[in-house]
Amino acid sequence: MLCPKSKSRKDSSHGEREKEEKRREERREEKRREREEKRKKKRERREEKRREEKRREERERREKDSPK
Repeated sequence: MLCPKSKSRKDSSHGEREKEEKRREERREEKRREREEKRKKKRERREEKRREEKRREERERREKDSPK
């Protein structure tokens, strides 16, 4: 009679461990996605700044050449 009881107790604790591990894994995945998203935004911002800088330089060059 003790065997099934201890077995079910073991099974339930095992299930809890699996749930906890799954939660941890999901949290890790979520963190990873957040980091990737942050990196992506930073990259886009840098690229936008670079494009803006090129536009500005091009405009200045045209204005410089234009009056002549």
